[in-house]
Parts: sequence; structure tokens; C-alpha cells
Amino acid sequence: MSTSTNLNDVNLEAVAGLAGKVQESPEVADTVWQATVTWDGAFRSSAQVRDFAPLESDEPVGLGGTDTAPNPVEQLLGALGNCLAVGYAANASAAGIEIRSLSIDLAGDLNLKTFLGLEPEGNAGYQGIKVDVHLDADATPEQLATLHEAVVGTSPVGHTLQRPVPVDIRLV
Repeated sequence: MSTSTNLNDVNLEAVAGLAGKVQESPEVADTVWQATVTWDGAFRSSAQVRDFAPLESDEPVGLGGTDTAPNPVEQLLGALGNCLAVGYAANASAAGIEIRSLSIDLAGDLNLKTFLGLEPEGNAGYQGIKVDVHLDADATPEQLATLHEAVVGTSPVGHTLQRPVPVDIRLV
């Protein structure tokens, strides 16, 4: 196992520095993240996050879109997978585990009846999400199990999806 400060291309000094700041001043941990979404016509929209290029969204042709970009429920799966990937990279690096390869397959079961207005009292969201993590790393099965538990136990997107979160949607 490698123990460099950049194991898995993760800047461990930066992560440790942030953890130190939070320990010294717990209020530093309270952050706000933002995005602004603009409708671009039909079922196309784009999300502006910080100074990055807009994140495009569209629906597949079968749902009335033009299939120019992933749709929001696909992006949600991607957000969960990306969050888990960050967790594996951070936690593996902190534990001195070198990752040789990591891929995450996600699938969600979604019933379109409520979205289409055919079952107004139903659930328009995912009924369930399944995640398969394919991790090849320089670690024992026990270390990988501990790593997996740490990642699942600290994933902000995973926690958001698994727990009730107040959402206040207002027309202003």
C-alpha cells in the first residue's frame, strides 16, 4: 500500500486541513450549495453551478424530449454514483489503500403513472435504487468491507436519498 500525500490522486493534506478546521471551528462544517436552473425550451433545461459549464438536461424521445442530455432522474443516479466515488477515493486514500479500478452501476425503479398524472396520489419518485460497486484495490476483503461501510455511512447524497429531507418549493 502506498502512503503518499496524493494516494489515488487525492490531496490528503487538503482533506486533513479541512477536517482540522472543522474540529477547531465546528461552524465551518455548515455549508450551503446552490444551483440555478434555466428552462431552455421543450423539456430541455440547464443547471448553472458555480463557474462551471451548464449541466444540460433533457428527456428521452419516448417521454417527449429530444434526447440531447440525461434526464433529471438519470442525473440523480449519477449524483449518487459520483458521491460514492468521492467517498471511496477519500476513505481509501486516508486508509492507505490504493485503488486500481472503481466503477459503480446504478439502477432505479420508477413508475411513470404519477408523473403522467394517471395516479395523482402515487409516488413519482424512485421506488428503489440498486447500486453495485466494482472495486479493485490493494486491500484485504476485511479492509474493503470496512471501507465500504465508511463510504455508505458518510455519503451526503446517499444520506439525502435515504432520509426524509424537508423540501420547500415556492412559486415566487
